[in-house]
Formats: sequence, C-alpha cells, structure tokens
Amino acid sequence: MFAKVKSAVFIDSLKLELSSFADSPVKGILRDETGSICSEVELKGDEKNPELVWKGLNNLPYGVYTLELIKGEEEMKMRLVKRV
Repeated sequence: MFAKVKSAVFIDSLKLELSSFADSPVKGILRDETGSICSEVELKGDEKNPELVWKGLNNLPYGVYTLELIKGEEEMKMRLVKRV
C-alpha cells in the first residue's frame, strides 16, 4: 500500500497519507454505488508533507463511495462513506 486514508468516513474532504514518494503523482477517482465517476484529482506529496487533502467533496450526495488510488502501476481501492 502506498497510501492510507485517515478516515473511511468523510464530509467535505478526504485526508490521505502517502507511505512512499516518487516522481509520479497519485490519481484519485471517487465512484458512487453505480460505478459512475463523481470526482477525480491528481495529488502529489513530498517527504516533508506526506499528508494530502482532497477538497471540494461537499457537493456530493451522502452515501457509499469507492475510492480508487492509482500511482504508476500500483492501484488501491477502498470503500468510503459520506455522512453529515
């Protein structure tokens, strides 16, 4: 795993912590329960600041989402919940 999410529950932003650094950024895709893409982002961290914040998720409806993180050839998926 090259990243971990601080909490599986979010309101308006997601906090990620990178465990490895390289030149390639992390691409994030957030999908709803039907598999539709709701939001996409490219984030890049460094050794001084391993924590990344994905902002602007306050307009998404409440519910269950799948977060896909892609860094080079590596890919991670995890289930998240947006709540009040």
